[in-house]
Amino acid sequence: MQISKRGHDIQASPIRKLKPYADAAKAKGIKVFHLNIGDPDIPTPQPVLDAFHQYREPVLGYGPAQGFLELRQAVARYFGHYRIPLEADDILITTGGSEAIHFSFSVVGDVGDEIVIPEPYYTNYNGYASFAGLKIVPLPLRVEDGFRLPPLEAIESKITPKTRAILVCSPNNPTGTVYTPEELERVIRVVKKHDLFLIGDEVYKEFIYDGLQHKSILEYEDIKDRVVVVDSISKRYSCCGARIGMIITRNAELYQSALKFAQARLCPPSVEQMAALAAYNMPMDYFKPVREEWQKRRDVLYGGLKDIPGLVIRKPQGAFYVIVRLPVKDAEHFTVWMLSEFSLDGKTVMLAPAPGFYSTPDLGTDEVRIAYVINEKDLREAIRVFKAGLARYQTLFP
Repeated sequence: MQISKRGHDIQASPIRKLKPYADAAKAKGIKVFHLNIGDPDIPTPQPVLDAFHQYREPVLGYGPAQGFLELRQAVARYFGHYRIPLEADDILITTGGSEAIHFSFSVVGDVGDEIVIPEPYYTNYNGYASFAGLKIVPLPLRVEDGFRLPPLEAIESKITPKTRAILVCSPNNPTGTVYTPEELERVIRVVKKHDLFLIGDEVYKEFIYDGLQHKSILEYEDIKDRVVVVDSISKRYSCCGARIGMIITRNAELYQSALKFAQARLCPPSVEQMAALAAYNMPMDYFKPVREEWQKRRDVLYGGLKDIPGLVIRKPQGAFYVIVRLPVKDAEHFTVWMLSEFSLDGKTVMLAPAPGFYSTPDLGTDEVRIAYVINEKDLREAIRVFKAGLARYQTLFP
């Protein structure tokens, strides 16, 4: 028997594939600081947990394919706080933001079509492009530039007759970059000129620092029929395990197409939707202390790394990630070595090698993504261990 080409070719997660090395380190009694995965330790809000505990329906039956009306209405109210007018029927609830990406890719293009994505990018886009039969055309960005979008001409150079969409993620995973209105307008000029869809991954929109403001692509009324936003409660409300996401679009035809995919998988999880409803019913001031906590951790990480000789880092403006260039030749080898060969006071650090966030060959080989998702005390200790490990590694592999 033969496994499908799709099964052979789909990318292994660079975030999770080194887990066996972390497990082996833990088996030896070593504490591993996980800076490799965006799994927040901010407590899940109590109303969300209460919704799980208080669920009392006698039968856990199917719900609507597009999600419960009450939840979709609550999401619309949430966006109303940002003066973005939405109706419940502009919102399709999905099983996590991942399914929202999967459905969106599947409705904007056919097998063999192309989608342009600035790179480095969220690695799981690769998997969902494989499911949809799309080809990702990368738009390479550079750490030295803070991963800012390039000039209009560079964006337009990636457009071919097979291009169906451009995807932008802001605040960005994995770089922490927040695109300015001017950068977004550059992309909008291209999608209008070439009759493309614009997909926005905005799951980190609440986590922006230094007084900056998020600009949603939903705010551009002149392209509202082209816009698809994928969203999620995972990071916004520290609910990664609840698996509730959504597609937001005011293109009725696109919505109805995505709904057929939703009907094929029947419905999103019911109890988790009630928990999401509890989250969206919380007051908006919930986000202020959470944002302040993430900014504090950002400052701790950036302050601890910026003066390391040979390391290239730009201060991230949002989300809780940053990609840094290390003074090493092979970031994956360094990451494995940290887990299998190094510890300081019984502790080591796990990072995410950056090549998995690129699709252009040979890019990111000396870079890692760091997720500052652990508490401040542990983060400071993780930085101490990382710096000691890097110094030792450089003496062994100059």
